[in-house]
Amino acid sequence: MEQKDYQRLRLLSYNIQAGVDTKKYHHYLTQGWKHVLPHRERQVNLDLIANMIRPFDIVGLQEVDSGSLRSGFLDQTAYLAHCAQFPFWFEQTNRKIGKLAQHSNGLLSRMKPTQVNEYKLPGLPGRGVIMCRYGGSEGLSICIMHLALGRRARLRQVQFVSELISDQRHAIVMGDMNCSCESDEMQLLVKNTNLRQSGCGSGTFPSWRPMRRIDHILVSDSLLVENARVLDYPMSDHLPIGIDVLIPKELDLAA
Repeated sequence: MEQKDYQRLRLLSYNIQAGVDTKKYHHYLTQGWKHVLPHRERQVNLDLIANMIRPFDIVGLQEVDSGSLRSGFLDQTAYLAHCAQFPFWFEQTNRKIGKLAQHSNGLLSRMKPTQVNEYKLPGLPGRGVIMCRYGGSEGLSICIMHLALGRRARLRQVQFVSELISDQRHAIVMGDMNCSCESDEMQLLVKNTNLRQSGCGSGTFPSWRPMRRIDHILVSDSLLVENARVLDYPMSDHLPIGIDVLIPKELDLAA
């Protein structure tokens, strides 16, 4: 098929660290207070992030705050959707620490999903996945997640996600996986699904010296991928990743 036979979707995944701009390892210690208290620079960072994500069609966010003391009680998913002019958005709060922090995943979309579900991932409380569908039973499914720090928990979580999308012909899985392209977890995900990795050439963490690729977008082999890239936009301790997905035009995403 020629390029004209496809519709292009621009996707981005970004762990925004609740708007905290970390530039060095020692900032985790010396600026750790920013993870529990509000500060002016957080708002500046969010505005810069909003400007960066504006050209994309679907954005998956991790480590978003859904409205607590540290964010000045600002729902960051809703704020980014408004500033970047995304008409549809959804958040999943996975870890609530009273008024101090509300750890969430977020979805921003220019198209209206036909269905959005949220699931808790296996392991200790605090990890989840957003699954949204565009179109009917043969449409496109997108999962946004943030996996655990421990390997054993990640393996269980990957198994859960594999089963979640096992009957999906057209699927995309993206997020902060906390593991490398060569890890057992990623190999298990590829083995158990029709997903393929969309590029592992560049690191995403830490943003100031990206040595590890722990943020990923995997795409079903039924879809074409172009422009898989890591964006040089260090407004968090992670770098964002983006891809263009070419979807056959006969696949009606609005059904």
